[in-house]
Amino acid sequence: MNGQKTTAAERAGPVVRVTVQPLGRRVEVGNGTAALAAIRVAGPELITVCGGRGLCGTCKVIAPGHGFTPPTEQERELLTPAELSAGIRLACQATVVADAWVDVPPESLTAPQRLQFEGRGASVAALDPAVVAVDVQVRPPGLDDLRSDATRLEDAVALAGRPATRTGLAVLSAAPVTLRAQHWAARAAVHSYRTGECEIIALLPEGMAPLGAAIDVGTTKLAAYLVNLETGETVATGAVVNPQVTAGEDVMSRIAYADANLSGAGDLHARLLDGINGLLGDLRAQIGAPAWQVVDAVAVGNTAMHHLLVGLPLRQLGRAPYVPAVTEALELRGADIGLELAPGALLYLPPNIAGFVGADHTAVLLAAGAAESARNVLFLDIGTNTEISVACGGQLWACSCASGPAFEGAHIRDGMRAAQGAIERVNYLDGTFGVHTIGGGAPTGICGSGILDAVAAALEAGIVSKRGRLARAHPLVIRSADEPACVLVPAALTAHGRDIVLTRADVGEIQLAKAAIRAGIELMLTTAGIEADALDEVVVAGAFGTYLDVTSAVAVGMLPKLPKERYRQVGNAAGLGARQLLASRQRREMADDIARRIRYVELTTHPEFADTFARELTLGEIVRDPANGNAR
Repeated sequence: MNGQKTTAAERAGPVVRVTVQPLGRRVEVGNGTAALAAIRVAGPELITVCGGRGLCGTCKVIAPGHGFTPPTEQERELLTPAELSAGIRLACQATVVADAWVDVPPESLTAPQRLQFEGRGASVAALDPAVVAVDVQVRPPGLDDLRSDATRLEDAVALAGRPATRTGLAVLSAAPVTLRAQHWAARAAVHSYRTGECEIIALLPEGMAPLGAAIDVGTTKLAAYLVNLETGETVATGAVVNPQVTAGEDVMSRIAYADANLSGAGDLHARLLDGINGLLGDLRAQIGAPAWQVVDAVAVGNTAMHHLLVGLPLRQLGRAPYVPAVTEALELRGADIGLELAPGALLYLPPNIAGFVGADHTAVLLAAGAAESARNVLFLDIGTNTEISVACGGQLWACSCASGPAFEGAHIRDGMRAAQGAIERVNYLDGTFGVHTIGGGAPTGICGSGILDAVAAALEAGIVSKRGRLARAHPLVIRSADEPACVLVPAALTAHGRDIVLTRADVGEIQLAKAAIRAGIELMLTTAGIEADALDEVVVAGAFGTYLDVTSAVAVGMLPKLPKERYRQVGNAAGLGARQLLASRQRREMADDIARRIRYVELTTHPEFADTFARELTLGEIVRDPANGNAR
């Protein structure tokens, strides 16, 4: 051993060199390392929807040399013979066995994504934050007044009308220096607990506004908002891709990653904190605010993201009966989990509803007015996992359905995220397809809203049947990789010189997603005892829900056939709900009330789910016999 340390590559076996294009970087890894791991050493992050388990086919790279193991069975299933002949491999499956080079095409990279983070059509809330700033002039000590700095600070706050029962350790550490430096004048940030107790959690300079951070911890994206707690004004907003996406794009992939790796949960927690802290740092930089000016925070997310943020066990969420570690609201020190806020600031997380209906859906219902509404309203937050709620007669029901990653562009032949060059709109007119891309340039692929439009347009044109089959005789249908494919954009008009097509498998992915969502809707309406026609409003939330064309969603049968004016697309309602929770203690009480009132329905054990799902696989609106509810 000679006292020398070995590198990770040397421990893995003989060192081989991998050149990663288009970066031109050469890295050294151990013989037997997966190409995916080698590429990550070089720097680029690849799309790995399934977390690198060989299930999704998204991490395509060009590796034509002899430095890799032969294609695996998964690769032969997910790649066409033409792709394999051209040297296309899946980075998670190809293993390096000798010096090699690999080229990462743009469509396999985690390109900057269009991230929708604004809510629509509702105010934040009547201002009543948990943290208020109290301007105080503290009486200096003297030989005739030997009270501690903490006691005199608490007495001064009490005289200002906020009786503080304790002072946080962070303030105790700073007060002796801060009070004397500021000539005994300060702004005390006072946190009011539900028990009626008040705690001094920070000292701010005179005139400095206390800020709060509202954080929407999405599976795909992180959105954050800085709010002036004195005015309720949102002073900075932003969003980034959740850094956990490289471990899998859906919740179950993240749970599997945490389960399969000894430090998996810790790794995901660290990535999440890095993403949130980086985003908050960017927002503070926009307005020139230090971290210690942020004296309160609210975070919402699905139950898995909630648990990963706080550091709660995750394994039980991936196994029936999918029970959360906690459903009640939590309030804890942000510093205790690594959030960069004022040292004494607390983080509030509203209640979860169930294992797959989290605090983000509580926030959606809060922002959309579910707690106050006496009308019949259907609430949808559409994504890889779709939450569905119905409000009827003052009661609430909720369910969750696994709609799959097709709406993120995954499992689609030419699918991609909603990034530059993605087709987001498709129509069919005069025998040809018209498309619109994000950014307006030549198309690279097609994102979720575009694939839904494409299926609806092809259905209208007679290219796709109600059972999802493609009409082979149509002039726009070609043979591609031994299967029929409908050409949406010919090669001459694309950014990469290849046809962008709609395949039978693509249509099948939309059928599965459509059936899951519509089955959930139908069973929620049945549980509430109402028909779709009785709905006063359908609220569609979330990033995908913002950009989806309601007409297309109705055309394929994913949404009920109702007048368009009954649909309301509200954008990131979870983010708006988080800001309401930040601005109002009353809203926190309403969130508790929603969680107490809502009745969760588990679809996987519902006796009618399988039959309803199978029936809803048909594309287009199904006409049902009102006498028995069966399709006809």
